[in-house]
Amino acid sequence: MQKENYNLQMEKIINGIKEKGERPTLLLHSCCAPCSSSVIERLKDFFDLTVYYYNPNLDGIDEFDLRLKEQIRLCKILDVECLTEEYNAQEFLSLIKGLEREKEGGGRCEKCFDLRLKKTAEKAKASGYDYFATTLTVSPLKNADMINQLGELIATKVGVKYLPSDFKKKNGYKRSIELSNEYELYRQNYCGCIFSKNQRV
Repeated sequence: MQKENYNLQMEKIINGIKEKGERPTLLLHSCCAPCSSSVIERLKDFFDLTVYYYNPNLDGIDEFDLRLKEQIRLCKILDVECLTEEYNAQEFLSLIKGLEREKEGGGRCEKCFDLRLKKTAEKAKASGYDYFATTLTVSPLKNADMINQLGELIATKVGVKYLPSDFKKKNGYKRSIELSNEYELYRQNYCGCIFSKNQRV
């Protein structure tokens, strides 16, 4: 079975947009400023882009606020709008109950991706955006197939278009590190939840 090329799918959509002379709106879920940096750079010429910071999975309010501060600062530098949600850890913890001991990348992560993508899609639909997407695929540690399959399923259920992606391609991850250094962004060394933090040690 041939593996899906989500980067190529995205490029075809963008080429179609350019050919039609359109500039659709896109709500981009972001986990943090470093991951969003190269993604914003790649998409902002083709979409009216809004970054959406929604991350109830994060390990405590201090980590949440630190990433939020950096996300807002980066959005100002790159001149894009930033929408945020308040921290609500219980939203995540109740969802993954029983999966606390799962290995990183397994069932717990799938639930977490689903939660954040669904919320982004619902926000996009309610606010009239043409597309929704996520920065999560920029990380080489994230399962792009899982994320995109969830995104496509949610798009069908919610009724808003999903932009498939594999943002680590075309040196996307490398570029995110370069931009993080250029803008002196806080760059965490774990995904975000307490479980990923403990597994890192």
